[in-house]
Amino acid sequence: MMSDKPLSNKRSPWFWVPSLYFAQGIPYVAVMIISVLMYKRLGISNTDIALYTSWLNLPWVIKPFWSPFVDLLKTKRWWVVTMQLLIGAGLAGIAFTIPTTFFFQASLAVFWLLAFSSATHDIAADGFYMLGLDSHDQAFFVGIRSTFYRLAIIAGQGLLVMFAGFLEDTTGNIPLAWSITFFILAGLFVALFLYHRFVLPLPKEDKASSAVTPKTIIKEFLGTFISFFKKKQAVVAILFMLLYRFPEAQLTKLVTPFLVDSKEVGGLGLSTAEIGLVYGTVGTIGLTLGGILGGIAASSGGLKRWIWPMALAISLPDAVFIYLSSVQPDNLWIINTCVFVEQFGYGFGFTAYMLYLIYYSDGEHKTAHYAICTAFMALGLMLPGMAAGWLQEQMGYVNFFWWVMGCCLVTLLVTALLKIDPEFGKKKR
Repeated sequence: MMSDKPLSNKRSPWFWVPSLYFAQGIPYVAVMIISVLMYKRLGISNTDIALYTSWLNLPWVIKPFWSPFVDLLKTKRWWVVTMQLLIGAGLAGIAFTIPTTFFFQASLAVFWLLAFSSATHDIAADGFYMLGLDSHDQAFFVGIRSTFYRLAIIAGQGLLVMFAGFLEDTTGNIPLAWSITFFILAGLFVALFLYHRFVLPLPKEDKASSAVTPKTIIKEFLGTFISFFKKKQAVVAILFMLLYRFPEAQLTKLVTPFLVDSKEVGGLGLSTAEIGLVYGTVGTIGLTLGGILGGIAASSGGLKRWIWPMALAISLPDAVFIYLSSVQPDNLWIINTCVFVEQFGYGFGFTAYMLYLIYYSDGEHKTAHYAICTAFMALGLMLPGMAAGWLQEQMGYVNFFWWVMGCCLVTLLVTALLKIDPEFGKKKR
């Protein structure tokens, strides 16, 4: 007979926090990053890749609208394990559709389902983290969960992509190579589902609500949503959320196609395995180190002091792609260095963006307001990315990267409009 004492008191968080956040990172990488490379290798145009994969951001854009129902229905634990099973099934579905003649339409449909499952898993996992740990352990494991999420990024767009490249070379069959790769991902998620089905604790607080009804949830959400737009500098804040990453939103969609495309059409002609090393591993390490340094800097001087250095850091390094597209170097050391610099700058500059979301969300309903901020964050990636492929095909890579640098003025403009408390983010003495 199961004891009434919550299992969370008996089971170390080390058994489930790292694996839970590793599981959170993998499907996001598959949907937003690996899909771009896979479609490029399977012959889809840059216009279609940028347009249709940008639409896959939508579940993260509208996530706040159904997150209250994740709180209302079932337990967070149930949502976590159920979504992991659905994600595993979705990954297998993609593997099945790749060899078909209608693979693009079919795999996109499955990617949509995978994106919704992943976004729902994010809601449930973050909620479960707060229920399964006390405040001390939440603070202690926040760095651990971020580390394992980053490891999932490296494993997905680095090691997994290199493995797909190895299969491409050994089999000589690109669709088969990617089909096998997604079957392996599906197997990993079925294993994670089984593991978490038995290992996740059962906190007493994790239970479906009986007192709250869908009507009261909707009423509360509408009140919270309206209060978000009544805050000071609401218009400026929303413009900042949407436009701070305007250049990067376009650049991100075309980096992988640029690395893949042959030199005859303006690309660098890298193999799949080389992309896994350059962008998936070296680039991700640069992104992570930039984020760590950004956090240290902001904590010492505050957001107001660092907002301009960070805005410049997320903008100016984009110029490395003007160099790469103009010179088209063969040397992997040069390519790796350029990608590392750009991603390091992005990681450092992105710190200011995330801190501002926290700053704007502060006050009553801070959790719900932060969720709305992240929706605008996803929308800011989705909309510019949709047109980026078409723009590149009209302009060519060199002119497109010059266009991206010109768009950096938008980042600087919305940064100039902000008013920030000088004390926010400073270390308390």
